Amino acid sequence: MKVAIIKYNAGNIQSVRFAMERMNVKFNVTDDLEEIQSADKVIFPGVGEARTTMTYLREKKLDQLITNLKQPVLGICLGMQLMCQHSDENDTPCLGIFDETVQKFETLNGLKVPHMGWNNLQLCNGWLPESLQQKYVYFVHSYYVPVSRYSTAVCTYGIDFSASLRKDNFFAVQFHPEKSAEAGELVLQSFFQTK
Repeated sequence: MKVAIIKYNAGNIQSVRFAMERMNVKFNVTDDLEEIQSADKVIFPGVGEARTTMTYLREKKLDQLITNLKQPVLGICLGMQLMCQHSDENDTPCLGIFDETVQKFETLNGLKVPHMGWNNLQLCNGWLPESLQQKYVYFVHSYYVPVSRYSTAVCTYGIDFSASLRKDNFFAVQFHPEKSAEAGELVLQSFFQTK
């Protein structure tokens, strides 16, 4: 199995690399269009700001490439948000894979923004294994995707939001599997086993 991790101006590529090494998965961090196109699986990670990142993706023609990929693609955190239609973060048009708008957490009953730390998953209609039901995973985000027909796991932080999405060959998680210990490894294994 050949895994391509999309290289762009994101802050968590190193932790994704470490997760791949721990799992003995062969991977390449690249922004080369042909390398990404020929990979068996593609990971679209991200920590950063939506508009800046979308500008970079367009400059490198990665925006067109990502939306046309046919193999399984996993978006992580900002990667998941950029797979949506639009982000309220700096009024940013995104990739449009999921027809959803990314919204900002408002202050909710004294809960702090960003939502940071461990929270549990409620699985629904999903690609994630049943063993992850109510398991805790690690989040760091100020923006969220509302619950929709694409939701495969939900989390509650003042309100319910999508912790995971799926549409066709596109998978996405708002949390960081690479920082979520055994539960995160299960998520990555489940993705690698998809066809």
